[in-house]
Amino acid sequence: MTTPLPFPIRTECPPGTCVCGRDELMAAPGGDVRILRLTRAEEKKLMERLENLTSLEDLRRMQDRMEQQLGVRLSITPGPNEVRTLRGIAILVLEQPGLCRKTRQAIPAAIKKSLDQRPEITYELLDESGLFGSL
Repeated sequence: MTTPLPFPIRTECPPGTCVCGRDELMAAPGGDVRILRLTRAEEKKLMERLENLTSLEDLRRMQDRMEQQLGVRLSITPGPNEVRTLRGIAILVLEQPGLCRKTRQAIPAAIKKSLDQRPEITYELLDESGLFGSL
């Protein structure tokens, strides 16, 4: 038996469509249930916010807030090969119990949309690893 949580939680996905482990997370004693705070309405707000990033600092701030508030960890790095397009930027959402598969796909798509709208963020991201430092 699961105990009710003191905050609204995400409704479960239809059976067979997701492998997020929501029910197992809720049943596990001491499980990190922060991700369950991401209701569909909150997810929509998050995606909108990620699609409208203004700078690399803003991206990093959102990355930190997502980890603090939801436990969602992101890895955003230049790919191992030459970066000619946004496809060369690796945006990974690390797996965690309770994180819906669709959400795990939507987060990188929203960030890439933002990077596409503001290419200067991509340049700053590439320069973070020293790409342009020697010029």
